[in-house]
Amino acid sequence: MVLVALFGASLGMITFAIGIVSWTGVARITRAEFLKIRELEYVTAARSSGASNTNLIFRVILPNSLPPIVVQAALLIGFAILFEAGLSFLGLSDANVMSWGAIMGNNRPYILLHGFTIMYPGLAIFLTVLSISLIGDGLNDALNPKLRKR
Repeated sequence: MVLVALFGASLGMITFAIGIVSWTGVARITRAEFLKIRELEYVTAARSSGASNTNLIFRVILPNSLPPIVVQAALLIGFAILFEAGLSFLGLSDANVMSWGAIMGNNRPYILLHGFTIMYPGLAIFLTVLSISLIGDGLNDALNPKLRKR
C-alpha cells in the first residue's frame, strides 16, 4: 500500500508493488526444495555420471521441485487478486481501470439498501481465487513425480 500511495496508483505500480511484496515466498520455497533435492542419491548419481550443473538443474532437480513451487504460485496468484481488490476497494488504484474491488468500493454507501452490489463482485473474487487454487492443486497432481502411476 505504501508503494502505491507514494508513487501513484497506476496499473504498473500496483503490479510492481504486488511483485515486490510476494516474490520472497516463491524464492524461499524454491531454494529450500533445491537444497533438499540436491542431496538425494539420484542427483549424486547424475553428477557422478558427468552431468553438467545446467543439466542437473533443468533436467534433474527442477522437475522434482516443481510441485510445491506450482502450489505456491497458485496461492500467490490468489493473493495478488485479493491484494489488488483490496487496494481498489480502498481507492488506491487507477481510476481508469475497473475491477471488482473498485465496484465494491464505489458501492459502499448502498450496502444496506442493495446488498447485491457488494455480494456479486465479492462472489466473483471468491470463485476466481478458488478456481485458481484448484487449478494449482490439479497441476500439482499432474506434475508431482511421486504421484505418477507406474
